[in-house]
Amino acid sequence: MVENLGDKVDTRQSLLNIGTLGHIDHGKTSLTRAITNVWTDRHSESIKRNMTIKLGYADAIIYKCQKCKAPEAYNTKDVCKNCGGKAEPLMRISMIDAPGHETLMATAISGASIIDGILFVIAANEPCPMQQTKEHLMIINLLGIKNAVIVQSKVDVVGKEAAIKHYNQIRQFIKGSVIENAPIIPVMTTREINIDGVLEKIATMEKPKRDVTSDPLMYVVRSFDVNKPGIDAEKLTGGVVGGAIVKGRFKLGDKIEIRPGIKAQGKGSKKETYTPIVTTVIAMSNGVDPMDEATPGGLIGLSTELDPAFAKADGLVGNVVGHMGKLPESVSTLTITYHKLNRTDIQEPGMKENEPLILGVGTATAIGFIKRIKRDTIELELKRPIALLKGTKMPVMRNIGQRWKLTGYGTA
Repeated sequence: MVENLGDKVDTRQSLLNIGTLGHIDHGKTSLTRAITNVWTDRHSESIKRNMTIKLGYADAIIYKCQKCKAPEAYNTKDVCKNCGGKAEPLMRISMIDAPGHETLMATAISGASIIDGILFVIAANEPCPMQQTKEHLMIINLLGIKNAVIVQSKVDVVGKEAAIKHYNQIRQFIKGSVIENAPIIPVMTTREINIDGVLEKIATMEKPKRDVTSDPLMYVVRSFDVNKPGIDAEKLTGGVVGGAIVKGRFKLGDKIEIRPGIKAQGKGSKKETYTPIVTTVIAMSNGVDPMDEATPGGLIGLSTELDPAFAKADGLVGNVVGHMGKLPESVSTLTITYHKLNRTDIQEPGMKENEPLILGVGTATAIGFIKRIKRDTIELELKRPIALLKGTKMPVMRNIGQRWKLTGYGTA
């Protein structure tokens, strides 16, 4: 939400969610840092293995100098790096950094479900396309994300002729896709060269139409416990859920429901069941500034009265949040219509009963086992329940040759 307040711009809430996609080690996290000045790989395993494992998040405010010409006029600081003059704020954006490794495709898919625009990172020091470059383009096509900038990274480690050859490979690769006309910007993230050009393209992206009048709904992309170890019980703060609001408006004091909720053990049954959570919003924030209300756009944190043990370590990722009685029911069985992708790089066998599938449902990664198949109609028994929104398009992954591959999508 960006409002004109006289001659000022309200940048408390992000106008766009910008995701990064691309093959592993092509520079997505480095690009995110060049834009936001935040290294989003905070997870201990990510640091140890030097690779993105969980979705990374960081915000930035795009400024524009009124004296300079584009793209040099665009910056993420209030002082123009070109002329040294004062730059004016244009908008706040939220960056969502997705992993590139093939074993983490489900995580990348969950990130792609909440984005408004893509920075598709393709490194110049490797041939185009690499395997995950191809699969991430499939995600872009599947979800119909047309707001895209292709970032040709690592041009500083190849010569001019090699960079031009690689540029032509990219153009050939994206031909016929939903982003075939997307701009390609060569960058050197370590020296922040051409980052201003990337910012210009983000600032001029088509802004999505937001539904702020419907019952609110938020996809949970992270949850955590903000209390320090050893804190006195009477000083404990409730769990925090963070995510992207899909529609509607949340306000301080709202009584909210979280579905499917927390795992419970049903009496006399070994089958896992989940109990919806009911709690109250006691504070909200964009990560920096406190807010009284929030609408779609950017990533928002809701502080609640929930026992922090349930929220710690992303324990509620994949849930949905809304007003009491306004959320879809949680389901343990799911019938989908399967739409197969035309992939020439793999041989896809016919589906069989009891075969496991991975589905991306909002920010949830759902594992289901096939119970019945009739042509393109598949009935699945889910390992854990999900709260399913009507009309959701769900990417489907199959285990082919002992590797999980994106093979199509389902609609319920």
